[in-house]
Amino acid sequence: MKILVCGAGGFIGGHLVKRLIDEGKKVKAVDLKKTEDWFQMHHDAENISLDLKDNINCLNVLENCNSVINLACNMGGMGFIQSYKAECMMSVLINTNLLINCKKLGIKDYYFSSSACVYNQEKQLNSFVTGLKESDAYPAYPEDGYGWEKLFSERMCNHFNEDFNFNCKIGRYHNIFGPIGTFDGGREKAPAALCRKVAKAKLSNSKEIEIWGDGEQTRSFLYIDDCIDATLKLIESNFNLPINIGSEEQVSINQMVNLIEEIAEFNVEKKYIDGPLGVRGRNSNNELIEKELNWKPSYNLKMGLEKTYNWIFKTLKENKNSDITKFSYF
Repeated sequence: MKILVCGAGGFIGGHLVKRLIDEGKKVKAVDLKKTEDWFQMHHDAENISLDLKDNINCLNVLENCNSVINLACNMGGMGFIQSYKAECMMSVLINTNLLINCKKLGIKDYYFSSSACVYNQEKQLNSFVTGLKESDAYPAYPEDGYGWEKLFSERMCNHFNEDFNFNCKIGRYHNIFGPIGTFDGGREKAPAALCRKVAKAKLSNSKEIEIWGDGEQTRSFLYIDDCIDATLKLIESNFNLPINIGSEEQVSINQMVNLIEEIAEFNVEKKYIDGPLGVRGRNSNNELIEKELNWKPSYNLKMGLEKTYNWIFKTLKENKNSDITKFSYF
């Protein structure tokens, strides 16, 4: 029997499949994208290109699987999720179809990747805010589109636990970043986008980079290795309620640029422009995950940015004559 990883061609999915294979697990990896477009494809997994918004596809792909890790959704950075709300909402079909067919086949071990975008926006109006506890998702006022899809899917998982004795786990990711992921093309998140901008400025000896808004909007960011550690620890636990998977190290965009400048050993000038900003400030409260899973991040932000920047700089330098927005690793 295999673990089905949905969204395996994406950033988190690729890293997760690698970890599972390294641990000796049998993995069936599925993603909407053609396999040649996956960020990572591991030949020790069974790799399938399939649209999980189709119910029959979900039923067929679950064959010979005894557990599901659902990372599949249409998403990106703030620029993407604020521009493609309907497309983000349609990802609810993936979770719905998977759960229905898991019930049909008697598969009860299930993981759903949620997001900090489920949190009530009224609690995120200032630049530096108190870390969000899991209960702060209600009263419901999530990010429009993407956040509502995640919150609805969380509730469906909870009700499958209650009504059908499922073993659904729910991790709320707070801005996961690291190498071997999107850093150009419109879907990238802030750490990758800023690393790219500074790296390009250094390679071209240009001093100016563009920043959306005034740069005082804040977030916390979790390095990918810590994300995978926490995800697997949650899956192996007995905890079945939504739980934050994030860092409590809250920084402004301006502060993150300063860190990247130190790493790059190259200073830039910030040009502030209009752009999608999302909430003013967001941070994770990790009290619950520390209590229930005895987990804390191993990487601070600068450590993760060093690895991310160095990978992006190296990739851009090696492909400086190409307009590359996606990088696949086989």
